[in-house]
Amino acid sequence: MSRIRPSMPARVTALAILLAIGAGPPAVRAQELVSFHAADGGVVYADVYGAGDRGVVLAHGGRFTKESWAVQAQQLVEAGFRVVAIDFRGRGQSRGPKGGSRDDGVHFDVLAAVRYLRSSGAQAVSVVGASFGGGAAAQATVEALPGEIDRVVLLAHSAIEEPGRIRGRKLFITARGDTTGSGALRLPGIRDQFERAPEPKKLVLLDGAAHAQFLFETEHAERLMGEILRFLSEP
Repeated sequence: MSRIRPSMPARVTALAILLAIGAGPPAVRAQELVSFHAADGGVVYADVYGAGDRGVVLAHGGRFTKESWAVQAQQLVEAGFRVVAIDFRGRGQSRGPKGGSRDDGVHFDVLAAVRYLRSSGAQAVSVVGASFGGGAAAQATVEALPGEIDRVVLLAHSAIEEPGRIRGRKLFITARGDTTGSGALRLPGIRDQFERAPEPKKLVLLDGAAHAQFLFETEHAERLMGEILRFLSEP
């Protein structure tokens, strides 16, 4: 049985109707699912988007998975970046070394993604980490070889013990009213980490109380992504 394909005008008209009713274009999908080994024996699965020699690793928060970055990955691709969104060990198909906790050594997962991008042609690599993933991203810059990670975006990140050792250019972002599960404001701790981190660095504060990736679901989403794109694209 032959398959009937709509003509070009019909496809254009269908898209116009979708846009008119607010449905928008189809959601972006990863171009490829890849896996690579972490230095401690873990195995990381990741979605790859786009192409080019500027790479970005997306490290999700504790309540998310790699798929949660699909919209932001598309925006980064449109800006000329190649994107690798990882699942941390214990999430999706990713796993740590035998006998290890799902939260031990998560910075190795970030480093594995950075090295995957470097080995596949990236000349510059940045990391965007949210909450739990931000803590892993910050620690990855400490453990990385000099020059492996050029820039890091820490979106309401979990604190690390030695913020003074975070390498690369740093962008800290959080909402002023963001609180922990116990109701304590996160901002004082994040500001302390920011002040102890070496230059170059920047702190961006947004209104509201949304935490990390949940900020992309608020009225601040456009500004948030604009700040990230501007930081990653600066010479």
